[in-house]
Amino acid sequence: MSSQGFADSFFTSQKRRKQLGLLARYIIALILIVFALFPVVWIISASLNPLDTLGTQSLIPENANLENYEKLLTDNPFSQTFPFKTWLLNSLKIATTTTLFSVSITTLAAYSFSRFRFRQRENMLRGILLIQVFPSLLAMVAIFLLIQQIGDVMPVTDKALPLLGVQAGDPIIGLNTHTGLILVYLGGAMGINIWLMKGFFDSIPREIDESAMVDGATHWQIFSRLLLPLMRPIIVVVAILTFIFVYSDFVLANVLLQSTAQYPLTVGLWIFTSGQFSQQWGVFAAGALMGALPIVIVYLLLQDQIVGGLTQGSVKG
Repeated sequence: MSSQGFADSFFTSQKRRKQLGLLARYIIALILIVFALFPVVWIISASLNPLDTLGTQSLIPENANLENYEKLLTDNPFSQTFPFKTWLLNSLKIATTTTLFSVSITTLAAYSFSRFRFRQRENMLRGILLIQVFPSLLAMVAIFLLIQQIGDVMPVTDKALPLLGVQAGDPIIGLNTHTGLILVYLGGAMGINIWLMKGFFDSIPREIDESAMVDGATHWQIFSRLLLPLMRPIIVVVAILTFIFVYSDFVLANVLLQSTAQYPLTVGLWIFTSGQFSQQWGVFAAGALMGALPIVIVYLLLQDQIVGGLTQGSVKG
């Protein structure tokens, strides 16, 4: 075989190999897309099925309609027994309040650990990391008893306080209150977030602080006017992670909240599938789809900030 023929054969085989590799990638990508989207399509199909069952569920249900959505959103006896809109508002209120307080406290704590030097600083950081190693389920009984005892010494309200999630006759902080649940969430959400924010603070040059101090700036002015604007990507990351964690939590809310009107969305939807002979899968699917919208919207709006915050905070400059 001549050298020209060998070269043509080599390049042809190389081209064919690249085409086969590209085809394999497309096939794998298609399989992953189908694997990821099939549960969503199936849930949409179940929400349009008026039979409230998954036993005879098909991808395109017969007599598909919006009856399940109407049950949840319109004023009727069903929505009065199962207040979906109240559950959704409770989840948004609890998640938003926890996120705001968690981001504020975490930012201040991370700034202190990053910029200040004090006794037991390293031990405190290690302790925060060590606590996160143990699953929160181990402390469930202790958390329940702690919130119960706090409620025993807290004053009881004579009237309902909707903004605090407190019903008439309940303590301001205790079992069956949103304030007690929020305090528990705050204690569990700050550990890993402090480390994440501290890594971002460490990546900001200390020369910025030193030059501001030369001009007479205080630590608070340095933090609020110089460093905080630079921290926007990681603040968005921590806020979204905290919001998603609290919004989707089921175990703590189910343990600490006891009345239907206080339930968040996750616990409320669980009612539809917890009965032995009365599962309402169609209503559950419709509620799950509508409940997922806030997280999807927040993620789509801030996805660029998530990527930037995680990558910039992972490397010390």
